[in-house]
Amino acid sequence: MDCLFCKIIKGEIPSSKVYEDDAVFAFRDIEPQAPVHILIIPKEHIASANDLNDENSAIVGHIFSVAAKIAKSEGIAEGGYRIVNNCGADGGQTVGHLHFHMLGGRSLAWQTG
Repeated sequence: MDCLFCKIIKGEIPSSKVYEDDAVFAFRDIEPQAPVHILIIPKEHIASANDLNDENSAIVGHIFSVAAKIAKSEGIAEGGYRIVNNCGADGGQTVGHLHFHMLGGRSLAWQTG
């Protein structure tokens, strides 16, 4: 498989790791859109939110639990943060591996489209 995020998980491509457990890997985005911009991804390759099902969807709850831990460790839990998932080309997804952006460290305006 030629997936950028799978290669990051395997250590084939370097990253600035923030968190790792048996199911999840989190690292700093290389083009941050906020002072804190972390990508949280499942280790299992799931192409997008469209590929979640009864067998693999529990990972999303685990990702949000991990996000809360990361927010505390990054010092953004109290002030607040945003978690975003882009699904498909029209949704802005550029890597075909389910991932969630955690953005924080400043007041975030709401921008859509």
